[in-house]
Amino acid sequence: MIICPVCEHQQAQGTECENCGKKLFTTAPVAVAVARLPDLEQTQLAGGRAPVQTAAIPDLELTARQAVREVAVQPVPELDTGRSAAAGNVVVAPIQDMDTGRALSDGMKTAAPTGPVVCRYCRNVQDIGAVCDRCGMRLPKARLTQPEAAATRPAQAGERTACPKCHTPGYAGRACVTCSILIPAAE
Repeated sequence: MIICPVCEHQQAQGTECENCGKKLFTTAPVAVAVARLPDLEQTQLAGGRAPVQTAAIPDLELTARQAVREVAVQPVPELDTGRSAAAGNVVVAPIQDMDTGRALSDGMKTAAPTGPVVCRYCRNVQDIGAVCDRCGMRLPKARLTQPEAAATRPAQAGERTACPKCHTPGYAGRACVTCSILIPAAE
């Protein structure tokens, strides 16, 4: 059995995982010497594709179908057809404050987010691709935009903050546990 290193799916054969699509590393097939048996009869016929004479069976109707006979429909009185009794007169009042229209367009369209993508499984950051280069899992379709220059104060040493490279939570003044980059701290 082959076990996928990413999702631990077990399968009998294949070069990629049937569950997550990760390429599996398998060993090359071993070359085995095959000796032909001397008394083995070959299955190839002499003469190739020679025409064979056949005769049709006289009583066999090849394409004829019997007509479907008419069947009378019989109602079943105890069968529940799923219908309920009539609801009667129900007062329907519109909601006064409900807006059924769309907002007016200002002519500006929201731009698709750009920038690196962070894998939600292994926190690997990469710029391009739909599959993570580290773990092989599919990356999210929406790319995270880079945050603008932070107007907030920098984190003090020992304060919990996000890594500037991979956005993994960590402590300012220490190395990130994911990418080993020093998380900056305020002086």
